[in-house]
Amino acid sequence: MFKSIFGKYLATFTVILIACITAILFAVSSRIAADSYNIQNKMMSNSAGTTALLIDIYLEEDGYDKIYGSFSETSDLQQIIDYSASNVDADLYVFDLGGRLVGTSDDDYTEGTHYLSESALFKMLSTKESYSLSNVDRFFTTNRMNCYHVSYVGDMPFIVLVSMSNYSSVVFSKDIVIVAVTVSLWMFLAAMVSLYVISKRTTDPLSEVISAAKNYSKGRFDTKIEYDGQDEVAELAVAINDMAASLKQIDEARNSFLGNVSHDLRTPMTTISGFVDGIIDGTIPPEQQEKYLNIISQEVKRLSRLVNTLLEVSRLESGKDLKRSDFNLSETARTVLISLESKISKKNIEIEFDTGENDIFVNADPDSIHRVIFNLMDNAVKFTPEKGNISIKLGFIADGKKNRKAHFLIRNSGEGIPKEELPYVFERFYKTDRSRGLDKSGTGLGLYIAKTSIENHGEFINVDSVENEYTEFSFTLELATAELAPRRFG
Repeated sequence: MFKSIFGKYLATFTVILIACITAILFAVSSRIAADSYNIQNKMMSNSAGTTALLIDIYLEEDGYDKIYGSFSETSDLQQIIDYSASNVDADLYVFDLGGRLVGTSDDDYTEGTHYLSESALFKMLSTKESYSLSNVDRFFTTNRMNCYHVSYVGDMPFIVLVSMSNYSSVVFSKDIVIVAVTVSLWMFLAAMVSLYVISKRTTDPLSEVISAAKNYSKGRFDTKIEYDGQDEVAELAVAINDMAASLKQIDEARNSFLGNVSHDLRTPMTTISGFVDGIIDGTIPPEQQEKYLNIISQEVKRLSRLVNTLLEVSRLESGKDLKRSDFNLSETARTVLISLESKISKKNIEIEFDTGENDIFVNADPDSIHRVIFNLMDNAVKFTPEKGNISIKLGFIADGKKNRKAHFLIRNSGEGIPKEELPYVFERFYKTDRSRGLDKSGTGLGLYIAKTSIENHGEFINVDSVENEYTEFSFTLELATAELAPRRFG
């Protein structure tokens, strides 16, 4: 029934408000009725007692037997009864022991007539004083609020009955209810206006979020949600905007990835296709076919390396569990260095390898870390000039929580990386302008794989460089168990 947030808020708020108003009215009305009951009880009881006392005093001198003839329209006793009745806005009746009416302020009843039944007299004489809602055993035609007081004129008992036909506390409660309802309606109106304003401040931004989400689903990530404030809706708007920025970056990276992959696949395939067609149609003479077959072989290997690299990237990004174990990081670094010996010798590069007095053992995925070290060393050899130098150091470092970590660092001399390009060196397919000329066989994924591998281990990899001086990469790893870890930390 209520599909919108405002409709649900309105329905819920209305139900709660009505329930609260009803409870308040019931509590207030009950309290007022109880207080009014107690006040009138006291007033009527005092009036009955006072009237009996005045009658007793008045007749003390004239003789108590004069009571039957003392109530006339102009007598003092009649005036006493009328005055007492008017003070409490009630009717007052005086009965003798036989139930005969001897005086009253009510013109509808005649003095000297027996009105009270034996059961009514018995009740009055036995309880002495009472206050109740009744017709006094059919003395009245309707139920009335009654209070009676039993007293004596000399030795003769008589009963003073004070009766109220209109129970003022009920009228009083109705007045209070009317006022309370009126105030509640104004409160309800004010609450509805406030609810409308508050809900609009909530629903309007949500409408913008919905509109923005629809644009995002269509690939339009430039849509921004404008919202002022510091509440949860503002935080949601900020989060959605951040998400849009991330999605835009991912989309651009995806498009760049597809473009780079397409280019890196198309170039060797075009070369292979051209040379194969040349051999088949005789354009390439037999004596040169071996030369071009070697080129074809190199391009095929290049395609194979690219495919294997892409598979490695896919595996890393899929977040598959690492196959952790304790192994010798120093030995892995030595093995990789030895595998690059021919390239190092060809460029007469000076190598400094420092792993301390003891080998360093770590807990990590051996194959993944081997690939990281190979990529970093291969890059260092590739971009180090003739007769340059490479420094490899393995040691220990304390992280922010003062936990010891294994630390791998490799620095090579050379042109370095421009400062403005440092933030991008770990991105997929990124190559600096300098490396595009020096590294024609690379895919631009080596450093991205290294960064992803280290981060999958929950560690950090950093790069630092000074142009025309050096380039330095470093990363940390968790140390192996105590049995394998070296005893001395340097």
